Amino acid sequence: MRASLVIVGAGPRGTGLIERIAANAPDLYGGSGTDIEGLDIHLVDPHPPGAGRIWREAQSPLLWMNSHAEDVTMFTDETVDMAGPVRPGPTLHEWAGIEGATFADRQLQGGYLRWVHEQAVAALPPSIRVHHHPRRALRVSGPREGRQQVWLEGRPRPLLADLVVLALGHLDAELDDEQRSLAAHAVEHDLVHLPPDFTADSDLSALAPGEPVIVRGFGLAFVDLMVLLTEGRGGRYEGDTYVPSGREPVLYVGSRRGVPYHSKIGYDWTGERPPLPRFFGPAEVDALLARPGGFDFRRDVWPLVAKELGFAHYHRLFTVHAERTTMSWGDFEEKYAASDEAERAVLVASAVPDPADRLDLEALDRPLEGVRYGSFEELQEGLRGYVERDLTRRHDPAYSPDLAVFLGLLSVYGQLIRLGGTGSWWHGFFSYLASGPPGPRLRQLMALSRAGVVRFLGADVSVTAEDGLFRATSASLPGYSVETRALVEARLPEPTVGRARDALLRALREDGAVETPEGLLRVDPGDGRILDRSGRPHPRRFALGPFTEGRTSGAFTRPRTGGPAFRQNDATARAALTFLSALADRAAA
Repeated sequence: MRASLVIVGAGPRGTGLIERIAANAPDLYGGSGTDIEGLDIHLVDPHPPGAGRIWREAQSPLLWMNSHAEDVTMFTDETVDMAGPVRPGPTLHEWAGIEGATFADRQLQGGYLRWVHEQAVAALPPSIRVHHHPRRALRVSGPREGRQQVWLEGRPRPLLADLVVLALGHLDAELDDEQRSLAAHAVEHDLVHLPPDFTADSDLSALAPGEPVIVRGFGLAFVDLMVLLTEGRGGRYEGDTYVPSGREPVLYVGSRRGVPYHSKIGYDWTGERPPLPRFFGPAEVDALLARPGGFDFRRDVWPLVAKELGFAHYHRLFTVHAERTTMSWGDFEEKYAASDEAERAVLVASAVPDPADRLDLEALDRPLEGVRYGSFEELQEGLRGYVERDLTRRHDPAYSPDLAVFLGLLSVYGQLIRLGGTGSWWHGFFSYLASGPPGPRLRQLMALSRAGVVRFLGADVSVTAEDGLFRATSASLPGYSVETRALVEARLPEPTVGRARDALLRALREDGAVETPEGLLRVDPGDGRILDRSGRPHPRRFALGPFTEGRTSGAFTRPRTGGPAFRQNDATARAALTFLSALADRAAA
């Protein structure tokens, strides 16, 4: 009998897992002198292998990636901390033959991912075969110590699996209490309510030309919405001016922070990188995991993270822009290492004269905290000024400590994966600071604001359902409100197991899988095995991706930054191959 591995999810995460299986199989599975007959890998996904749903090639060419093409790779390098072998390959820009600084469209990225999938399958040993099932997986059943059954939509008999890996990616979710109430109000009064969703899948046709629309959310989902409702409806840009088609709605946008994500940095790194990790590395993570009473992210983890990010920032400032400091890096580093939070503030104030050169994480996170505007027009001017300043700074290498902080964020994320249970705030903060839109998109936002197509609401936006309409207010402009017949929640659904529409995840929960307090699936941080209520890892079920507590910043990454997802893929692939090889040995015996 051939062994069987079922991977549910054929997007970049499932593709990365196959690439790692191909890299590790010669050493761990089916080597010379064994009696292993072979392995069948069953890929279950209604969307095309490689790209999956989010990165599929069949989407608008107007939608871009938010990373330079040179900063996108699906291949490992020597910076990835893993047991398996490195298998190098091209970045997106090398594969496509385009300029490295290009923000490629998602159709091109989908083609790259399809090619990577084809290469990974071709690299598998002849004894391993891959079968794609373009269906949805509904549930997994079977005993802990026996073969699993994976039931598929429209198929009367299950796939039999010695191991199952869930690589589901971003999932749809049931509405929470607030969204249900807003949706019911919309139905009762014939309004338009678009709940959290992947923007490329949303039906935007109900948003009529000229109609005011409240948009809650200012991240990447908003940028996609902005593009599809402007250029996607025939508008165009002439320099810094937007020429409307007349088919655009009017977007009143706000969020908790009230500002868009920070622009992608527009210059390259030069010189020495900060020596990371320094204050938040494996030893600190080990100590946190060893605490008998557990840890609290804000109390126990965040101070270490903040010190690490500050170290990255000031290392760059003192070693490259020393003329803007008042002491040597050696003296500063010694005092910084020995300081607590209050002492660091005094040290930085004395050693870094210009506040613009200091790292203030609280101000970065809430730039409009305590800011109040006297009129709607003042708010528009204030927000345009904020975005213009951000664009200028993020494209000026004189502020290269910002790029050092970005590298620090990547290092920190790689360590936090081992901890799990870090909460949703950190992921949002990371995305806001490190995964923002391309600079050209923010310039388009400015043009749309000047044209009156986009209007800013500010921070701490509150939306209520009143008098047959939707009503939005914000802390930034006391006394002001806007009422509309349309509301768009411009963000992805929260990746919670309890509210996932995915039947497979719901069934797993009913079968004993456990959620974190944030609703993420509990997994073994070592290899991704799903944990039960007693903390036991399931011997035959694994999970990788944003719905797990081991979620990373993405399924692909920048070259030479450690690639936490690649490290996870390698660990899971090796655990799976080791298990399957032992299973075959027992069968042969």
